[in-house]
Amino acid sequence: MERPSYGGAPGAAVKWRQAGGWRRHFTDPTTMAAPATAMKDPLTDPGRAPRRAIQRLLRSVFGMQRLRAGQQEVIDSVLAGRDTLAIMPTGSGKSLCYQLPASLLPGATLVVSPLISLMKDQLEKLHALGITAVQLNSSLTRAEEDDALATIARGGKLIIFCTPERLAMPEFLALLSPAPPVLAVIDEAHCISQWGHDFRPAYLEIAAALRALGRPPVLALTATATEEVTADIRAQLDAPKLHVVNTGIYRANLRYRVIQVTNAGEKQDEVLRLLRETPGVGIVYAATVKAVEDLTARLEELGESVTCYHGKLAARERQQHQDLFMGGERRIMVATNAFGMGIDKPDTRFVIHVQVPANLEAYYQESGRAGRDGLPADCTLLYFQEDKRVQQFFLAKHYPTAEELAAIVAAAQELPATFRADALQAALPEFSDGHLKVCLKLLKDGKLLRQDRKLGYSLKAPSASSPSYAQLAQIYVDKQERDKQALEQMVAYAQSGLCRWKLLLDYFGDAGDFERCCTCDNCLSPPALAQPMALDDIVLPELSAAPPVPLITVGSRVRVPRYQIGTVLSVAGDQVTIAFPENTTRTFMAEFVAPA
Repeated sequence: MERPSYGGAPGAAVKWRQAGGWRRHFTDPTTMAAPATAMKDPLTDPGRAPRRAIQRLLRSVFGMQRLRAGQQEVIDSVLAGRDTLAIMPTGSGKSLCYQLPASLLPGATLVVSPLISLMKDQLEKLHALGITAVQLNSSLTRAEEDDALATIARGGKLIIFCTPERLAMPEFLALLSPAPPVLAVIDEAHCISQWGHDFRPAYLEIAAALRALGRPPVLALTATATEEVTADIRAQLDAPKLHVVNTGIYRANLRYRVIQVTNAGEKQDEVLRLLRETPGVGIVYAATVKAVEDLTARLEELGESVTCYHGKLAARERQQHQDLFMGGERRIMVATNAFGMGIDKPDTRFVIHVQVPANLEAYYQESGRAGRDGLPADCTLLYFQEDKRVQQFFLAKHYPTAEELAAIVAAAQELPATFRADALQAALPEFSDGHLKVCLKLLKDGKLLRQDRKLGYSLKAPSASSPSYAQLAQIYVDKQERDKQALEQMVAYAQSGLCRWKLLLDYFGDAGDFERCCTCDNCLSPPALAQPMALDDIVLPELSAAPPVPLITVGSRVRVPRYQIGTVLSVAGDQVTIAFPENTTRTFMAEFVAPA
C-alpha cells in the first residue's frame, strides 16, 4: 500500500485536507488493500495507530523518548489536517510540533519565519537529523539559491523555510504551485496580529499567499498570545475553526525581580553589580541603539567579555556578533529587541532589562530567552521612571490616516486595472514598503480592493455599505490607544508589590488558581511587610496629639511624590491603584500615597 500521493499535484493541500488527513488515511478501507503480512512500516500498517508512527520517529530520528506537555495534542491536530494555534512557552519544543509531522506528511512543509538567523539554526539541526530542508532568503549566494530552487522543483517530502516577504512574491508562489505544500507553519504567529507586540506588516500578506497555494492547513506557533491576539490570528488567517492548544506560560525556573533606580548613574552601577555577581552567560536588553552602544563601550572598558546587537548594524556584523555570543566566545550580549525572536541559547543564565519594554508581551518574550535548559535563571528589570518616555516616543509612530488611504485609491485609479504593489509603491514614493502594506490590507478588508491568486490588486467600486476612509483608519487609532494602555500595564508591573509571576499570568489570562511563585523578589521579600516581632520587643509610645493616619478609600483624591493629584480606583492590601489626568493609571505602595 502506498501513502496518498497528494504532494506532487496541484491542489495537494486541499485534497489532503478533504481526505481527512491522517485520520482518514488510517481508517479508510480503500487505502488498506495490501495483505497484512506485507506491512512492516507503522506508516502503512492499518493495524497500528498514527501515534505508533510518531513514537517510532521520535526515538529513531529525534532521539527523544517522549513528547512534552501539549506537543502530542498539537501533532495530532496537525496530522488530522486541522488549522492549529500552539501557544507554548519559550524552550517548550514548538519546533518539534512541525518537524515531526513534516516527516510523516506526504509532501512539502512550508515554514514562514521572521528571522534568517533562526532559519539557519533550524536548517543545520534538521540536516544533522537527516531531514531534507532548504531555505530561501536574502542571505544566500546565487549558487545556494539555485540549489534550493532545484530541491524544491524535485518535490517530495521536505521542509521549506522562507520569510513572510519571500512568501508574498508571486514568483515564489509560482515555484511552489506545481506541488503546493501540504502544511504551512507560521512561526512567531503573534506577528500576524495587529494587536501583537511585534507587529510585522509582511505577515498581513500570508493569508492571501496561502489561498494562492490552495490554502493548506496551518500551524501557527507563538510563546504568547492574549485572547485578543488569538482572536485576531484566527481572523487574519481566515481560520474560523482554529484549534488552540495553550500549555500556559509559567516556567518555574525563571526568577523575576525589579530593582527600582532613581537616576541613570545608579542604573549603570546596578548593571555592573549584577554582571559581576551573576555567573554564566546572559543578555542585557536596552530600548535604544544609543543605550546599547554606550553600555557596550563601558563594559569593554572594564574588560568584560561583551558584544552587541541592534538593527543599525550591517547584516554581516549582526551575524558575526550573534555567532560570538551563541558560540560561547562572549559572555554578555547587549542588544535591542532586534535580538529576541528565535534566539535559542539554552544555557543563558540571566536576562537584564536596563530600560522598561513597551509591554508585558515583549518583556515575557525577551526574558524568556533565559533558562531554556530548564535550570534556574534570573530575569531582572531595572526600573527608572524616566525611561517610560522612551517608549512613549516610540508610540508616537505614524499610523495610517484617512488621507493616506484616499491618496492610495487615487494613485491606483491611474494604474492598469490589475496592478502589483511595487507599481503602486513607485507611484507613491513617500510611502515606506511596510506602511503601504498596512494601508493596502485596510483597503482590502474594507472591500475597496480585491486581490487575485497571483497577488495582483484591483479596485472595487464602492457601495452604500462601504466604510469610509476614516472608519478604516480608526482601527489604528484604537491600536495606538491599546499600545498606550499596554505600556501603563508594564509600568504597573514594575511598580507592583504583588507576585511577579501572578501578574504575568493574570495579564495573559492564564492564572487559574495560581497564587504565588515563591521565587520572585516580591514573594521572597514582600514590600511593606514588617519583620515579625516578639511581644516583649514592642515599646508602646506615649500618647501624643499627633493626628491619626488618614484612611485611603476608593474615590478619594490623593497625592504621590513626583506625580499629579489623582483619584483612587482600587485598594487591595498594600496596593493602591490611582487614576491620573490624561487617562493614565498607576499602582503604588500605600505608604507612598497621601490625601490631597
